Amino acid sequence: MSSATKTTGSLLIRGGTLVTMDPARCVLHADLLIQDGRIAAIGTGLDVRADDVFDASGMAVLPGLVQTHVHLCQTLFRGMADGLELLEWLRQRIWPFEAAHDPESVAASARLGCAELILGGTTTIVDMGTVHHTGEIFRAIEASGLRALAGKCMMDTGDEAPAGLRETTDASLRESIDLLDEWHGAAGGRIRYAFAPRFALSCSETLLAEVAREAESRGVHVHTHASESVGECELVAARRGAPPVEYFNRVGLTGPRTILAHCVHLSDHEMGLLADTGTAVAHCPSSNLKLASGIAPIAELRRRGVAVGIGADGAPCNNELNGFLELRLAAQLQSVGAGPGALTAMDALEMVTIGGAHAIGMADEIGSLEIGKRADVIAVDLDTLHSSPDGADPENVVSRLVYSARASDVRLTVVDGRVLLRDKKLLTLDEDGVRQEASRALAVLERRVG
Repeated sequence: MSSATKTTGSLLIRGGTLVTMDPARCVLHADLLIQDGRIAAIGTGLDVRADDVFDASGMAVLPGLVQTHVHLCQTLFRGMADGLELLEWLRQRIWPFEAAHDPESVAASARLGCAELILGGTTTIVDMGTVHHTGEIFRAIEASGLRALAGKCMMDTGDEAPAGLRETTDASLRESIDLLDEWHGAAGGRIRYAFAPRFALSCSETLLAEVAREAESRGVHVHTHASESVGECELVAARRGAPPVEYFNRVGLTGPRTILAHCVHLSDHEMGLLADTGTAVAHCPSSNLKLASGIAPIAELRRRGVAVGIGADGAPCNNELNGFLELRLAAQLQSVGAGPGALTAMDALEMVTIGGAHAIGMADEIGSLEIGKRADVIAVDLDTLHSSPDGADPENVVSRLVYSARASDVRLTVVDGRVLLRDKKLLTLDEDGVRQEASRALAVLERRVG
């Protein structure tokens, strides 16, 4: 490992505009000092000796983006599944490709996704793996330096899934627990495990009840999909006797350690259940648009006190893992559905920083720039034509970040004080090597799919 990829003893980020996302939502021109993986000082003209200095003049310095729903195993499938609604998208494209994965293709897919996320300023992800070879995803995350809550996808029922994605209830639970034992708390606590049953249609009630029991006894999260499309909701109601959120509540899969991706189609009762149980929601606006799923009632969920994060979902339904695109769309779509200003620029930025941290139970550690918190920090260049001109009002900086900034404007990505990206150069992954490996792996995968 080169010295550039090791955790820096101390790093001084000098001269930026700090968008702290602290309780007062302070925006200030100041320096930020990182020592031993945590934020050690914030102030103007800090007179300290540091091992490294990063000049953030003309940049916004903010907490790293938290994406609460991604599929690293699907990054290889980018552009392979256009023009389909959710269930056909799964049956015709995604499940056949996932079933054809081998360890090498899963690893290549995960590394490609990690590289893209780091380049775009995402520092924490909630990832749903695939049924087999999820250990390769954990190894890719560990090497990349990203923070992650991740788990093996669980699928023990459903005739629609190909043979390569079918597993028994016992095997699904056994492999999940083995991965939990190996990876929960790995990389100095940077990696945590979450049980990941795919969704109500591909999991038996026995499996879901066991997941609820194991997650509760082990104090870990559960990450699944719910109420993404009308077709899914109708099938769940017909086969399980209740719409998805009501059904999950019945089997014990709601609560502060549950993250439900999408939640586009909810009854008033289901929104109340989410609020009452403290269940978190991962909003994926690009995916919901591409698959014609609809617009989730995010403004209303937030009004009721539901913790809502943002995620890009997978590359085949997006087609990029761009947190800046997602937060911009989140704000714009709520204006269409609930009226102008229903979700402000600050609201959207909250959802992808401190709100995402709340959704995964880590708001005391990440999601804002505060002394003592883990140093997950990014610097975004605002001295660009598409983000100009500058304004004196702090709200102007937030608006520019949400509505003007691009993933390609990220100049620095730091996780736990370790620099993963500097001046647009990846330091933990070889960008050219990742791209070439992905192309080779896709060619082999396509031959297996036929």
